This record gives sequence, structure tokens and C-alpha cells, in this order.
Amino acid sequence: MSAGRPVPTGLAVALLAAGLVPAALAVAGPAFGWLALAVNVAVLVLCAVDFLRAPRADALTVRRQVEPILSSGTRNPVHLEFERTDGGTSPLRLEARDEPPEDVASTGHRQALTLPGGAPPPGTPPPRLTYFITPPARGDARFGDVHLRLLGPLGLCARQVRVPAAQSVKVYPDLTALSREALALARASESPSARTQRRRAAEGREFESLREYRPGDDYRHIDWKASARHGDTLVRTWQPEKHQPVLLLLDCGRHMAGQVQGRRKLDHAVDAALRLARVGLDAGDVVGVLAFASDVRAFLPPRKGREHLRLITESLYRTEAALEESDYGRAFDFAFARQTRRALVVLFTDLVDPDASASLLTRTLALRPRHLPVVASLLDEDVEAAATGVPRDARDAYARQAAARLEAEYRRTATTLRDAGALVVRAPARGFGAAALNVYLDVKSRGLL
Repeated sequence: MSAGRPVPTGLAVALLAAGLVPAALAVAGPAFGWLALAVNVAVLVLCAVDFLRAPRADALTVRRQVEPILSSGTRNPVHLEFERTDGGTSPLRLEARDEPPEDVASTGHRQALTLPGGAPPPGTPPPRLTYFITPPARGDARFGDVHLRLLGPLGLCARQVRVPAAQSVKVYPDLTALSREALALARASESPSARTQRRRAAEGREFESLREYRPGDDYRHIDWKASARHGDTLVRTWQPEKHQPVLLLLDCGRHMAGQVQGRRKLDHAVDAALRLARVGLDAGDVVGVLAFASDVRAFLPPRKGREHLRLITESLYRTEAALEESDYGRAFDFAFARQTRRALVVLFTDLVDPDASASLLTRTLALRPRHLPVVASLLDEDVEAAATGVPRDARDAYARQAAARLEAEYRRTATTLRDAGALVVRAPARGFGAAALNVYLDVKSRGLL
């Protein structure tokens, strides 16, 4: 490690600036010029002495504490821990600046700190600085070194050193929003009519238990034999079937490379897919995933269990959108050559391109009636606003016409899919995951599989 380089502090700069006053008065007499020279030389000498007396890099150790797996789109804490190794009794003043990964929003990665002198009491945690980073997307992120400015005793000059601390971490989609409370809040954010409709108990097709008849129960659910044996009217209760296949297909072609609300469409799709996978696995279903563009990028056959969710997350966190056409035919042939049971097939893609939608339409409709297809796409609120807004000039008029054409193509494709028995989901980015989850829950409660 190098001895560092000198960096004058604000106090030294202020003293040098004060030396300009007698320099400006040098026209009145040569004595002022000599005074200015003496002040500047004295400040420079004191800065040199202060630099030589400033602590060296080996006077302390720095450790970065950060989780090996971070969550995208959320604030993740990063800690810098310091420990003195010089055994000094006087306080050690410093300024630390960490190198967070590129393209990552960070707050507080540059802070000042004073380390106390003397041996700390037993059990005292080491001094630390904490700052936060918000990765915008999934993938690998790399921290750089830590830069320190160790102030001298006079406060005129600091020794700047670089502490090697480079390390790599993984950035996964945010899985903290997958709790049941978050799911309930997401469903409660829908319209009152939708909430009223979903307050009904899930029917399903698997027998769960018997209970006493209550006013309003369906007479068809009364178990007359059990009622005769117990001398009371009993009804059957049902639960959604378990161990049903759910196959998630993620389009990683050029249509998913665009951005919505500052994030790529594919990032929103991966978030929604992982949320659906988590809920499906918790419900006892088997979940598989396939990511594709012109060819298959990742594939995990339907399995169950929490370990399978980890494998799904691991396979998707590096998935990137490629600037190439998606081959729906190849992806569907690959997936359903291995899937023989009836499955819920959720395709995360974009329906705004009429040429791509034509190919998608043909292959998706071919899944019926053996499988139940669901096509989920993002609603670009900017395009929607452009299609319905009042143009202010010729450029806005052209933009409105293009946006209106895209919206019309989407409605035409969505209507054809719905008429053929497929389900279509379209929601803005902030409610995309909740919308996909609600369709899955509705399919399970109604026993559509």
C-alpha cells in the first residue's frame, strides 16, 4: 500500500486565500509582498509538516460489510467498519469514500468519522459508517476500493490512501414483497367491484372438510348422508387442487428491452414471475420457468418446494433482454415436448407489435383446450397518455396517431385471445405483479385447471 498523497483541507485553502490580501497591497509597498510570501511559505511548511504527521494507512483497518445477495429496486445497507491498529491515544479523524457499483443509486457513501483513541472497552462494537444503495436492475454488481483521507493533527493537510476492497455481489429481484400481507394489500388496491367479487370463499375441486350449514350456502354442497348420520345439516367445503403444473414463459426478445418507469420491461416481468412462482409453490403447485428469445435461454421443469424457488431465482437474475426477435414457436415446442399434463401457462411478453403478435397468437391459441394460456403484458402509461392526449403541435399529432395504432393492435390481439378462451392480463408497472397473481388466484379458486 502506498504512503498516500497530500490533500490540503479547507482550512489550508482559506489561509492561502488570506495571503492574497497583502499580495494585493504589494503595489503600496514592497513590505506587503514580503508579508504575502511569508504567509504562503508558512502555510505550505505547516501543510508539509501536517502531512508527515498524519496517520498512515496501516494505522487502521477497513472492512466492508454487505450482503452477498442484494435486492433490486430497494434500499440495501452497506457498512464500513473501522478498527485502529496503531494503538494511538489521540482521536483519529478521517473521511471515507466507498466505490459503489456503477449505475447504482447511492446515498451517504462519503462520510466523515472520528475514531477514539486508546483501547476500546471489551465488547464494544467497532465504529462503522452506513450508507444505502438502490440497484435498478438484476445481475452482478461490483464494489471498488475504499478511499480514505486521514487528517493531520493541525487540520491543514490530509493523507489520501486507497484501501483494496473490491468485491462482487449478486442483485436479485426484490423478494421481500412476497409476504401474504403484501399480497393482500395488492389485491385490496383494486376496484371495489373486484374486491367484492373476490370476497367469496375459494371453491376449488378438492374436498376439504364438513361444517354446519349456514344461511346462504349453496344447497348443492349439502352432504345429505353425513347430515343424516349426525342429525344436523352439514355442507362440504372445498379447497383449490394442489400439485397442478404452472409454467412461466418469459420473453427476453427486443420487445422487452424497452423501459417503463425507469426499469426495463423484462425486469418488471421477472419480478412478477417470481412473485407468482412463490405463491404457486406456497399453494402446493409445481412451477416451472422458461426464458427465451431467438432460442431458449433458461429452463427449469415444474417442481415444488422452497429449494426450487431458489433455483428459479438463480436462473433468472442474470437474464437480459436481447435485441433480437423472439421465436415463440421454438420456445413452445421446447416447453411442451416435456409437459404432458394440463398446465397453467403464463407468458410474460409485449403485445404492441402486430407482426410479433400474429406469431404469438397462432402458437398461443394452439395450446387450447389442452392447456390454459395466460398472456401478461405491461401497460405503458406514457403510450396510453399519448394515444388519448390532446396534441399541441404536429409532432404530438404524429405521436398520438402512432400510439393510437399500437393501442388498437393490442385491443384486437387481446380480443382474439379472449374469444379463444385464453386469459389476458395488462397492468401498469406498479401493479403488474399483483395483477398476474390475482389471475392465478382466480384460476385456482374457480377450478379452471
